[in-house]
Amino acid sequence: MNGRHLSMSRRALLGAAAALGAAPALAAPQRSLADVAREGLQKHGNATLHRDLVGIADFASPSRSPRFYLVDMASGRASSHLVSHGRGSDPDHSGWVERFSNDFGSNASSPGGYLTADYYSGKHGRSQRLIGLEASNNNAEARAIVIHGAWYVSDAMARQHGKIGRSEGCFAFDEGNGSLNEVLARLGPGRLLYAGRFDIA
Repeated sequence: MNGRHLSMSRRALLGAAAALGAAPALAAPQRSLADVAREGLQKHGNATLHRDLVGIADFASPSRSPRFYLVDMASGRASSHLVSHGRGSDPDHSGWVERFSNDFGSNASSPGGYLTADYYSGKHGRSQRLIGLEASNNNAEARAIVIHGAWYVSDAMARQHGKIGRSEGCFAFDEGNGSLNEVLARLGPGRLLYAGRFDIA
């Protein structure tokens, strides 16, 4: 009887919540790095030349956290790195991504899968071009959204300010601690970089 009573009460509560237009609050389940990497490869694996390693940018985390991961698909091991987001995604410079945009002039980060392309040397030194694979980021090449190093991305900056600097939508890494070199060397051309709000456990 008690079980039946509790069940009926729960249904009544859910019904009342629905009647008021309020859905019951349910926490989104957290996912592992491997889950997110597999999801990215399921969506975009056919566009890549190599499926052995995936780069993941989890913009659900603040910029002070090492939220970019290089995930080895065979071993499951990952290294983590600080990475910037675009100032158009964080206009108040809170350190958190508030919005995404694929628009020209937005200076915002764009979510979705990217194919890593060729290296080049530009105003930020050694860099790597990216090709957007989704409607949410298909302007990446034309917007010059790339991987590069930046003085405003460092552990010292994160400790001192509780956040790092912002890019114009690019994935900027610490050029002084080896992060940029590791990301460029291990990703290389022809692999997947997958960006979004993933809430990784």
